[in-house]
Amino acid sequence: MPKAKVLVTGGAGFIGSHLVDLYLESDYEVVVIDNLATGKNENLNSDAKFYEMDITSPELEDFFKKEKFDFVNHLAAQASARDAIIEPIFDAKTNIIGTINVLKNAARTQVKKVIFSSSVAIYGEQEYHPAAEDHPIHPVNPYGVSKAAAESYVSYYHQHNNLNYTIFRYANVYGPRQDPFGEGGVVAIFVQKILAGEQPLINGDGRQTRDFIYVGDIARANLIATESNVTGTFNLSNIEETSILDLFNLIKNISQSSFDPLFGEIKAGDQRRSLIDSKLARERLNWRPQTDLVEGLKKTVEFFQACK
Repeated sequence: MPKAKVLVTGGAGFIGSHLVDLYLESDYEVVVIDNLATGKNENLNSDAKFYEMDITSPELEDFFKKEKFDFVNHLAAQASARDAIIEPIFDAKTNIIGTINVLKNAARTQVKKVIFSSSVAIYGEQEYHPAAEDHPIHPVNPYGVSKAAAESYVSYYHQHNNLNYTIFRYANVYGPRQDPFGEGGVVAIFVQKILAGEQPLINGDGRQTRDFIYVGDIARANLIATESNVTGTFNLSNIEETSILDLFNLIKNISQSSFDPLFGEIKAGDQRRSLIDSKLARERLNWRPQTDLVEGLKKTVEFFQACK
């Protein structure tokens, strides 16, 4: 029996590369496209077929026709909330137009299912905590706006082209290979600076909170969705609120650093609190996180220590 064939867009990136590894371990044929703007060659698994290509490219049409995928896992994105504020047109081109290009070609080539990586950023300043999937959507930055718009296009292609889908709204993902410049990059920023002997800067008073989830748990949820007939939108989180100051102190202790916290100005577009509810994914996909924050931070620190 031939292997199922899956396309991972953004497969040289932080989350995408972990997912590629897991698909290969699970006996899938894996194809990766990535424009390497933020993805890295060293993240690529040599057992996956790689194309250096942008998701907005017109060449995507012939590429889909040639490769004939069973599944598409769409992670390629402009993932920096702060860059989105500076360059909202570029953000929209990548996250909205690029997503439409992927969906259009997936529908035309009878892809069985698309899995789309969205974000907690679509909720904006939450009205209640933890936010469930039916929480009002009112993003506070262009990145959240573009992810919300892309979700609507996923729903459109499902309704009008019978394209099955799973949408995952990630909490703040962290772990090995994390780029300090992407969404949720605070863990990588703190770890890399501390290991380099540099003082990390905490934006604001450090009491702003995030819901951190380990990248391995995110990859496993995507594999489950690929092998499930369930269609829908799901939050992925630990349902655990951690302040940035507490995060700093955890990383400081794990890395045995002597740095004291140093506070700077709050950044535009930063949410004060972020906590989402992942009970629906637990109930319908039988998924639950397996890595707590301390364990995940230890793995992350060890990874960056080995890279020094």
